[in-house]
Amino acid sequence: MTPSPPPHDATGGPPPSGFRVWRPGLINYRDAQTRQEALVAERPSWSHDLLILLEHPPVITLGRNSSRQHLLWTDAALEKAGIDCVTTRRGGDITLHNPGQLVGYPIVDLNHFNRDLHLFLRRLEEILVCTLADFGLAARTVTGRTGVWVDDRKIASIGVAVRRWISYHGFAVNIDNDLTVFRSIVPCGLENVSMTSLAQELGGPVDKRLFNDNLVRHFGRILRRPYLGRYEKPTTPQT
Repeated sequence: MTPSPPPHDATGGPPPSGFRVWRPGLINYRDAQTRQEALVAERPSWSHDLLILLEHPPVITLGRNSSRQHLLWTDAALEKAGIDCVTTRRGGDITLHNPGQLVGYPIVDLNHFNRDLHLFLRRLEEILVCTLADFGLAARTVTGRTGVWVDDRKIASIGVAVRRWISYHGFAVNIDNDLTVFRSIVPCGLENVSMTSLAQELGGPVDKRLFNDNLVRHFGRILRRPYLGRYEKPTTPQT
């Protein structure tokens, strides 16, 4: 893939010193959404960006462009299957998260991408394509369809939100998650789309820690941000 040109700074200020990574593990979607809201509010006071890498228990999320017609199961069926359903502020249509799917939430100051959301989306796609290539998978993008594909099968979805040019929400890439539950929706509102995963394409187990580490490496390289280490969640002072 051709290297991306450096982004422009819309403010004239110094770029972030780099980025930190927070890996909190398996977190309820609603709790993660609340935490993201707080981090977005904090971001203007930081000198760095943040990448959150986590997994969610089964949950369907509806973006700003979602149609309820793309939710195929009844509330009773969702409850029986233990699948939550949440309306969000991100872009895009309906999608699903479940364990084994890596979800990434970049809290990034887009002032340093010339306030160009489309440029940022293309960079996220590039990060995913390069990480999948490390595992021998020839993934690609499709013009007019945000996300990442393997032939005509979708392996990663992207939907972001922006507040005062700080990004949140992000991407979800299928590693070794249960794909059968995608029958509950029309993924991304695209009819006749087949979802796939890295494990399904490779026909065997995937080293998820290696995938995470490689993604962090490509995130820094493609966004031109040095990795600064782990994000340490602030503790509440004792009184």
